[in-house]
Amino acid sequence: MADQIAKIVAELPGLRDVTEVEAVIDDRVAQGDAAFAADLGIALAGTYGTGRMPQYRYVFDHLLRLLTTTAPGNVPQAVRLISSDEVAGRKPEPYTASLLASSHGAADLAVAFTGRSSEELRACLVQELVLRGVVVEDTPGIAGWVTSPHWSQHPLGRLPLTLSEVEAHADLPSYSVRGSGHSMPYGPSMNREPAVITDVRVPSAQEATTPATAEAMGAAVANWAEESNGCIEARVFDLAEPLDPESVPTVLLALGLECLHGAGKEAPLSVTVRTPAQAWRVLFAAASTGGAYNHGSYGAYGRLAAWRSLASLAGSPAGATVAEIEARALDCVWRGFGAGTWWFEQVAWDIGLAVLAPDRRRLAVLAATDTD
Repeated sequence: MADQIAKIVAELPGLRDVTEVEAVIDDRVAQGDAAFAADLGIALAGTYGTGRMPQYRYVFDHLLRLLTTTAPGNVPQAVRLISSDEVAGRKPEPYTASLLASSHGAADLAVAFTGRSSEELRACLVQELVLRGVVVEDTPGIAGWVTSPHWSQHPLGRLPLTLSEVEAHADLPSYSVRGSGHSMPYGPSMNREPAVITDVRVPSAQEATTPATAEAMGAAVANWAEESNGCIEARVFDLAEPLDPESVPTVLLALGLECLHGAGKEAPLSVTVRTPAQAWRVLFAAASTGGAYNHGSYGAYGRLAAWRSLASLAGSPAGATVAEIEARALDCVWRGFGAGTWWFEQVAWDIGLAVLAPDRRRLAVLAATDTD
């Protein structure tokens, strides 16, 4: 086996097609030799893992998907691969956890918590399982880890181990060895009914956006701009007097938003009523599955990013718990909006959210768009 692995590793850079290599891996795993795939992955990562060689990326992803999405008996080798010194620290854990949790039950994944595995893989697996409704605190093999003190120090440890009502309809991906699929609960902003613009006096508004607030509001869509072709506009306005929710469309047009520049008869504004759950679903999808040219942060960190954005949009104070954020969000007025302006790409990745605070004197706006 060692000679065959060494040969594949040495010859990989010269291959124009890796189909035969993938076939070898498939055959060995089908014969019950999942260790071969793990050993090959470790050897490849040790040799090419810091580079961007496409042959390496294709073969490594293939064997990782093979180990994580097929027979439960292959899970221990997937965990060994991702937790190896050659692979750990290169941030494949969120992706691997998503693959594993989408394909196996909690009992089959307990091996990641009872044997040698990275803390990051465990943390991501916990949140991926929570998103799928698993009561991890009652799951043998996992319960001991999630109730340990050191887990609470991990960034993902801030998230509760049960889903709130707001999170009830998270869109989660499905995977196979050669593909994946997921829902996209957003779309071209122009495919909505035009908003009714009322002839009312618009209260004066003062911009209150800070870099920290804009960053937090845009946490869920940051990957669109950083890793794809996306644009983000995140702004907060303090209103001189309480705003009637029915006047939100009128005020949106008066704020000088870049995303709505030119909105009018030729590019009508559209506004729809949204609930916090609908907003969270959109934010989670954007964070976890990414935009046009990237794959997002996957479920665990997607959940964390969605709550950061929701909290900032609702105006929750720093350090608020998820329960506190949810309670405030339920007291806010939520609207989805869009327009056929030049700013929105009108392809498949358009988001517009406007949130009126409980006192009706703070309006937060988040717009994002991306294209292929």
